[in-house]
Amino acid sequence: MKKLTYGLLLALIAIVVLAGCGVLQEPEAASGTIEAIPLETQSAGVVIEATGAVPTVMVDEATIAAEPSAEVDAATEVPAEAPTIAPTEAPAGEPVVFTIDSAASEVRFQLDEDLRGTRTTVVGATDQVAGQLSMNLADLSQTQVGVIQINARTLATDNNFRNRAIHNEILDTGDYEFITFTPTGVEGLPAAATVGQTISFSLVGDLTIRDMTLPATFAVEATALSDTQITGTATAIVNRADFGLQIPSVPNVANVEEEVELYIDFTANASS
Repeated sequence: MKKLTYGLLLALIAIVVLAGCGVLQEPEAASGTIEAIPLETQSAGVVIEATGAVPTVMVDEATIAAEPSAEVDAATEVPAEAPTIAPTEAPAGEPVVFTIDSAASEVRFQLDEDLRGTRTTVVGATDQVAGQLSMNLADLSQTQVGVIQINARTLATDNNFRNRAIHNEILDTGDYEFITFTPTGVEGLPAAATVGQTISFSLVGDLTIRDMTLPATFAVEATALSDTQITGTATAIVNRADFGLQIPSVPNVANVEEEVELYIDFTANASS
């Protein structure tokens, strides 16, 4: 009887402590359905230089005006014909703006932990992801990528107790509703692509979680299913300690992995 009473007392103390640190509190709901920041309004839009693209030679008009238009042959005094430079033809097509379709997209995080003595893979996911990109398949050097937003308040795992800990203690989603990735460059993008072709490249940028912003790189595989739809997956690995994401001390949870895998499975449709 004494052992039972002692056990109940410990359980009651644990509940009080966890409630005090916010683990048991109901997290704040999302402020609304996520929407993409229009690419045209973003000063942070990135113009990507495609690898292998044909360079464009810029000519200073003032320099042209200052130079003689032709040379005069001293013997004949007949102007020599100036060399003809063939104009560079621009690739066909114009850039198309694509918007991520949250209903057909998903963001996931994944890491391992010991749960009641068993090594467990924890997966949290949400479809509340938004962003825009502008692309011309015939000339990928025109590509622009806008800010990608994720509503952290909607991330959910298979455990409500863990969800409360994530929102209230780890990500503090009451104060920091969104996780954002602002692209600043690209590596390995080809000069052009065709419908049905899968391309791989690295998207470099700044990842903001809570009040911490650090450089991050996503490995991207993307396929243009048609002229109006692009699908793909972007993956990255971040260290939660770098972002100050501390796991609260709770019963039955131990050895939570430091590295967190991030996945963005996206479908983007051409804007009308």
